[in-house]
Amino acid sequence: MPSLKALRGRIASVKSTQKITSAMKMVAASKLRRAQAQAEAARPYAQRMERMLASLAAGVTVHPTSPKLLAGTGRSQIHLLIPVTGDRGLAGAFNASIGRLTRTIARRLESEGKTVKIYAVGRKGRDYLRREFPDNIVGDVSYVGRKSIGFADASAIAARVITMLDAGEFDVCTVVYNRFQSVISQVPTEMQLVPTPLPAAQESDGTGPRAFIDSEPDEEAVLARLLPQNLAVQIYRAQLESAAGFFGSQMTAMDNATRNAGDMIKRLTLNYNRARQANITRELIEIISGAEAV
Repeated sequence: MPSLKALRGRIASVKSTQKITSAMKMVAASKLRRAQAQAEAARPYAQRMERMLASLAAGVTVHPTSPKLLAGTGRSQIHLLIPVTGDRGLAGAFNASIGRLTRTIARRLESEGKTVKIYAVGRKGRDYLRREFPDNIVGDVSYVGRKSIGFADASAIAARVITMLDAGEFDVCTVVYNRFQSVISQVPTEMQLVPTPLPAAQESDGTGPRAFIDSEPDEEAVLARLLPQNLAVQIYRAQLESAAGFFGSQMTAMDNATRNAGDMIKRLTLNYNRARQANITRELIEIISGAEAV
C-alpha cells in the first residue's frame, strides 16, 4: 500500500489537474457560443450560393472551354484532399476522426489506381497524416496563436487551390471536415469542391417549369466570377463548422476529465483515510501491547 505522503501528493496532483480541466472547459464553453453562432450564420449563405450557382449552371452547356472550377479537367486521376482539423488537442476524438476518414478515402482512391495529394488545414491533421502519407502532403496551413479565423484565410486557401488547378496538379478536390451538429455530436463529412457539384441542376430532368433568368453579362461570365467566390465560401463554411465542433468536443472532453478527476480524488481520499486509520490502529495496538508487557 502506498505511504500516506505518496497518497497526499497524488491527491494534490489530481486536484491541480482538475482545476486545469475545469478552466479549459469554461474557456471552451465561452468560445463555443461565438463559434456556433458564426457556423450557423454561414450555413444559409453557403446554401443560397449553391442554389444560385445551380440555377445559373442550368442554362449553361458545360464544354472543354468552361471554367475548370465548373467543368473540371475532364479527368479524375489526381485527387486533392483538404482535411480540416484543429491546431490543438485535448478535444477527444475530434481530430482523429478526420484523420481516419481522410486515411480511408486516400486508401480507397489508391486502391482504384488514383493519385492522392493532401493539403492539410490544421496542425493536428498534418501530424496525424504525416505518419502514413509523408510523401502525399503537398502543403499545410496552421493558425496557432490566432484567436479566430476570417474569410481572408479561406480565400487564401481557395487561391492556392485555384493555382494548383490551373497548373494541372489535380483533377478533383474534396474537403474533409467535422460538421457541427450539437455540442456532443460532430459528423465527419466529405464535400467535393472541384468540379463544383451542382445537385439541383443535375437532378432536374428538364420536364418541369423553370424560371426564365436573363442576366447581363451572360451566365458563363457570371459563373466565372462566382465560382472562385463559392470555393472560398465553402472552405470558410468548413472551417467555421470545424471550429464550432472543436470547441464543443473540447468542452465535452474537459467536462468528462473534470468528472473523472473528481471520482479519482474520492477514491484516493478513501484510500488515504483507510491507510491513516490502519496506522493509528497499529500504533494503538503497539502502545497497549507495550503497556501490558510492563
